Amino acid sequence: MADSIFAFFARHLPYDSAGFAAFAALLKSAVFILGFVMLLAGILTWMERRQSAMMQDRLGPCRANLGRFKAWGLLHFVADAVKMIFKEDFIPPKASKLLFALAPMLALAPVLIATAVIPFGAPLCYGRMTEAVPLGVCALPVEMQAARLDAGLLFYFAIASLAVYGTVLAGWASHNKWALMGGMRAASQMMSYEVTMGMAVMAMFLVYGTLEPGAMVNAQGNRPWQWGIWGVPQAIAFVLFLTAAIAENKRTPFDIPEGESEIVGYFVEYSGMRFGMFYLGEFIEIITSSAIAVTVFFGGWRFPFAGTLAASWPNWLFVLLSVGVWSLKVFLFCAFQLLIRWTLPRLRPDQLLKLGWQRLLPLSIANVVLAAGWVLFSR
Repeated sequence: MADSIFAFFARHLPYDSAGFAAFAALLKSAVFILGFVMLLAGILTWMERRQSAMMQDRLGPCRANLGRFKAWGLLHFVADAVKMIFKEDFIPPKASKLLFALAPMLALAPVLIATAVIPFGAPLCYGRMTEAVPLGVCALPVEMQAARLDAGLLFYFAIASLAVYGTVLAGWASHNKWALMGGMRAASQMMSYEVTMGMAVMAMFLVYGTLEPGAMVNAQGNRPWQWGIWGVPQAIAFVLFLTAAIAENKRTPFDIPEGESEIVGYFVEYSGMRFGMFYLGEFIEIITSSAIAVTVFFGGWRFPFAGTLAASWPNWLFVLLSVGVWSLKVFLFCAFQLLIRWTLPRLRPDQLLKLGWQRLLPLSIANVVLAAGWVLFSR
């Protein structure tokens, strides 16, 4: 059955045909976003409640059941989606209706577009998908990456940074001075920590010699001690990147823009599915930042004995395994970010900006110099 399916595609859609690249990119984007990102984002909304309940000795989500099928409250994120779809969509009378409607899209769309450069599995060998193909010898590789760009990480930061416009417009277009202040707080925080994230990745650019995420994965080995985190500048870059990513995602202890119990947030006037887009965008940002961390510092899809399995398993089965390993790594990083929320107290706005500009930024610049010296004297 598998042979006939692969033969059908190889016959009707040749590797060098004009439509192959476009079809492959669309298919990979759809599978990655719909089959992984959106699904995991929904599960993370449940997981955050379940995890907090376990840490605080509470029951947690347990009411959204289908008859006797309880599944530990796993259906709660489905109930959330249904509630947001049918909830009243209220727009303040004096709000700028166009920008009010545009803001949630600007908050969600950039983080989805930025996923295009993330490699999520080993290359699929076109025309030999049912054969055992050793790593690196395939003549017609199909990268498990929607867009392979030489400046891939620059593209990621350029597109992801557009989410700032969503938060600012949400506060300004609501015609609410408290929402406007919340939007300005969110924008100042996101812009402050984007610089540190970029400088952390700049150190890894010096180590790898490339900004293309797939090439970074290929530069790392299959064994854990061959991954990108090992080394003094690499380890410092990872800590800086992870800290800045948590702040960029507006997670505790950096959740000042969304500290609903104490501070009015930038989306205070939003309800229904518009609020759901902001809510979902936050969890998608967690996934994308975790995916970048796995790609740059933890070998991407690579795992021990990958070379041996690639040379002995059918290519499609090995690729499926590599996607599963990559997904597990990303999931563990997402779970770690959720864990931090219930273990650290929230910072004050002045503490947050002081940490970003006066601590992390100088340290990230010093780490770039350290990485340059590391590369210079290790070759």
